[in-house]
Amino acid sequence: MSIKKEVLGYLLGFLLFVIGIPALMWWVSGKAFPSYPPVLWGVISGILMVAGLTWSIWSIVYMKKVGRGNPFDAYNHEIAPRTQHLMTDGPYKITRNPMLIGIYIYDIGVLLWLLSWWPLLIFVIEIGLLTWQVRMEEKRLEKDFGEAYRNYKKQTPRYLLMR
Repeated sequence: MSIKKEVLGYLLGFLLFVIGIPALMWWVSGKAFPSYPPVLWGVISGILMVAGLTWSIWSIVYMKKVGRGNPFDAYNHEIAPRTQHLMTDGPYKITRNPMLIGIYIYDIGVLLWLLSWWPLLIFVIEIGLLTWQVRMEEKRLEKDFGEAYRNYKKQTPRYLLMR
């Protein structure tokens, strides 16, 4: 795979998860741009957004370094090079989907920033669609890594508290 395809995967992920979904949340909230929450909510949401992005970036760097691949695989369509090695350490020791956990933490920060119920609907839809994607990806990972992945699945939750 070319470097262009790899960069495209990172760019699409950034545009969709860091900009696109939060922008949609803001739009459905009906808030003016820019809008600022009360100071305490702003601090809490800012901490969550930075923590979530940091967790996701750590996971992406780990995937690139150890897994030798890129995270952007959309509904069994390889947009960028898939991982070549099963990752079971680092952030992947805590959860099988650390990038998503980071994005969800980031999105919760966005939700707290907006202080509106409508963006919660976008968040719930996002979780549903990404869980569907994860289930499809798990089938591919079982095919690619066999028994090693099945054992990893038994030991490590899909998300932090859910198998």
